[in-house]
Amino acid sequence: MSEIDTVKEYLVALQNRACAELEQLDGKATFARDVWERSDGGGGETRVLRNGEVFEQAGVGFSHVFGDELPAAATAQRPDLAGKRFQAVGLSLVLHPHNPYVPTTHANFRFFTAGDSKPVWWFGGGFDLTPYYPFHEDVVHWHEMAKAACDPFGDDVYPRYKEWCDKYFYLEHRDETRGVGGLFFDDVNEPGFDASFAFLRSVGDNFLEAYKPIVKKRIGHPYGDRQRQFQLYRRGRYVEFNLIYDRGTLFGLQSAGRTESILMSLPPQVRWEYNWQPERGSAEEKLYLDFLRPRDWLGEPG
Repeated sequence: MSEIDTVKEYLVALQNRACAELEQLDGKATFARDVWERSDGGGGETRVLRNGEVFEQAGVGFSHVFGDELPAAATAQRPDLAGKRFQAVGLSLVLHPHNPYVPTTHANFRFFTAGDSKPVWWFGGGFDLTPYYPFHEDVVHWHEMAKAACDPFGDDVYPRYKEWCDKYFYLEHRDETRGVGGLFFDDVNEPGFDASFAFLRSVGDNFLEAYKPIVKKRIGHPYGDRQRQFQLYRRGRYVEFNLIYDRGTLFGLQSAGRTESILMSLPPQVRWEYNWQPERGSAEEKLYLDFLRPRDWLGEPG
């Protein structure tokens, strides 16, 4: 079995497992499946759960695409690969809950090969958490799980990819992070294929184990229209990041991927408000002051 087929087998299995676990967690809705083909080569399967008990929308999309030339989004950091043939497999998960006290979350796992005679390959991905009304203990748990996924691969792995996540999910035009971070990695190939793939699997297998306890703890938290309106307002930041900065979105659009599948990450409802400012001393202000900036969550007190 080729390297890309080996990774593909894992990602398809992870998609099946994640959808089953999310349906169980939601307890009401199920995923609709949408198989698609790409005219320039490849395709995928997008699964979307809507209007559930827990999730307003949850998307879990797999893709395997190939072509004659890597898109610009994939060669921005690797200009030596411009114009090379490529294959890419990836799995993306984006979960938007109803309850504003349950965070939105996102994960992505991908594998690229580029070139013909001696293909270059690398892994990328990670996961991050975007709360609206955060709890410090939840953020600590999230980062403990992220660290646990990294620890078998070296003491420097978690701090390096945690810092990269903080920098990547930063909205420069807002001077704030999108959420409380997690892990982000790209161009992973130095340890060799087996070790790099093992690392990807460790992160992939830990994602829902990190997220599900937070959902179960916060899903019954009461909320009203104020909290719902703030959630919709903060979802606007999610849209801004994905459409302006996100490499995966840019890669999908530049590679002539399926637009509906690429944009499944966007929340089903969202709002913007001109020059909105949180009230001093409010829970909304606490999000801005205490959470939307890089922090050593495992070292600093709450």
